[in-house]
Amino acid sequence: MSHARIVLWLSLTLRSARSLSRAQFMEGQRQGRPNPGAMGNDAGSQVEERPPAAQETIVTEGAAKIVFPCANEVFYNPVQEFNRDLTCAVITEFARIQLGAKGIQIKVPGEEDIRKVAADLSEQEKEKFEPKEGENLVPGDQPRTAAVGEICEEGLLVLEGLAASGLRSIRFAREVPGLQSVIANDASARAVDLMRHNVQLNDVAHLVQPSQADARMLMYQHQKVSERFDVIDLDPYGSPAPFLDAAVQAVSEGGLLCVTCTDMAVLGGNSGETCYSKYGAMALKSRACHEMALRIVLHSLDLHANCYQRFVVPLLSISADFYVRVFVRVFTGQAHVKASASKQALVFQCVGCGAFHLQRLGKVVTASSGRVKFSAACGPPVTPECEHCGQRHQLGGPIWAEPIHDLDFVRRVLQAVSTNPCRFNTSERIQGVLSVVTEELLDVPLYYTLDQLSSTIHCNTPSLLHLRSALLHAGFRVSLSHACRNAVKTDAPAEALWDIMRCWEKECPVKRERLSETSPAFRILSAEPRLQANFTVREDANPSSRQRGLKRFQVNPEANWGPRPRARPGALVTEETSAATHTTSPLPEPLLPPQMARRPPTRAHQAWGHHWAMCRLS
Repeated sequence: MSHARIVLWLSLTLRSARSLSRAQFMEGQRQGRPNPGAMGNDAGSQVEERPPAAQETIVTEGAAKIVFPCANEVFYNPVQEFNRDLTCAVITEFARIQLGAKGIQIKVPGEEDIRKVAADLSEQEKEKFEPKEGENLVPGDQPRTAAVGEICEEGLLVLEGLAASGLRSIRFAREVPGLQSVIANDASARAVDLMRHNVQLNDVAHLVQPSQADARMLMYQHQKVSERFDVIDLDPYGSPAPFLDAAVQAVSEGGLLCVTCTDMAVLGGNSGETCYSKYGAMALKSRACHEMALRIVLHSLDLHANCYQRFVVPLLSISADFYVRVFVRVFTGQAHVKASASKQALVFQCVGCGAFHLQRLGKVVTASSGRVKFSAACGPPVTPECEHCGQRHQLGGPIWAEPIHDLDFVRRVLQAVSTNPCRFNTSERIQGVLSVVTEELLDVPLYYTLDQLSSTIHCNTPSLLHLRSALLHAGFRVSLSHACRNAVKTDAPAEALWDIMRCWEKECPVKRERLSETSPAFRILSAEPRLQANFTVREDANPSSRQRGLKRFQVNPEANWGPRPRARPGALVTEETSAATHTTSPLPEPLLPPQMARRPPTRAHQAWGHHWAMCRLS
């Protein structure tokens, strides 16, 4: 048989096999097709036929245990355990402050009970504190305590506006003392049903109240001073912008507002116009984009609060993983609201070398008589072209230009977690992050990075200790930032930084003939440094958190970690469900590798598609 006949015979045989397999597949689909009248809201019958154990899984986190559906109907992201642990720690210290003013002591699991100090007293001294038989003590003479899992009549009223599975609210009830009530709200009926089940499972029905409502409407209904929440937690999928107006009105005087933003692409400068529409500020692409994101969120919160003669005081602002998280207290005061303009600033950032300057929006002047006058600030602080590289400036902001942390409060949280590390699974990382926060320069907004400075002039990157030592020798302050591993936060002006980098370049020369005369590197290196840098390593150049080797930055906890897909009714995420969903399609589309999917169709595409289809049909 000739070669041509063999090829023809193989082609006809393969075609007949494909036709037969496809016919068998279609016949099986017609015979196994479920009755539409017997189907519920789910798309396929495969999920209904699976055993209950495969439809849901039990998730244990902290002191809570929840039943979570395998179907992606209720959102849950295990990577945010650090977020939830940190929130429990912050609310616990907030409760300690709030209830301590009322004479109530909180009892945190794992901590030494304050009342046990009396055990060290002698038996004679103990008798002074023990009531005699028949003696009635005045209630005010007895120390009042609030324990975990108990209702505290004067305790905190907490709202979780977007509770999903209810895990966070259940953890509050089982780990945070001094609570009066926790309202776990969600707009999804499926989520609320799941919450009720999980509340019963954890035996916290006396503290946690599931609620199905629009979070905004629920908060608007609690605007009265007597009905406001002491703590409001907002952790939405994406931007919290639609909820901020209601939140700043529904939180009590001096109450705690906890907000998470996961739309980091918007806050990081990829869509400045979208950032403005949501937060009232233009985000810039910058190496300091994570801290700028925090300051944009704080600016937005303060701006919403100012509409109601209220203002915010940041307690802790964290950039972690793929989100930012801020904890602020909200107060009322007309005089403080007038000063809010002076707390915001525009950012002028050079597109060439990345040098930035801040311009405050307002100015506060105190006269000799003690009278405070508010006025508009004068500017701008830069020339039309950058004085270092000759490039133009971009304008961003406004951003919050005041401190983003309260160091006293941060130290309280840090001490509580350090003395009781077994309380949280992520205690190690909480200690590391908060330790870096306590070392940050509070009065210095934004930062530079080592790679940014060196890549601008195309030189070798100096070590962190060498650059920090040079800044300290020059009389400037310098610190790390929890938001970036290679951050250099300093009060040194941009010209001093570039002088230090010019001195470093002299030790590791750059070939000038390779630089364009219009490039930022050529313009910067053409000038002689006026400041002679000293790169001798100083002992105080290495911060304490770095010396102790604390776990400061995220280590990938699992494969493909990060933001999860938005929860959708009937959407399935397991591999078995995904395969079942694909097999219900009569003509499955061939899936191509990413490198093939971007190219025009070729013979390789066709061969891969036929191979994939035959595997699916077999």
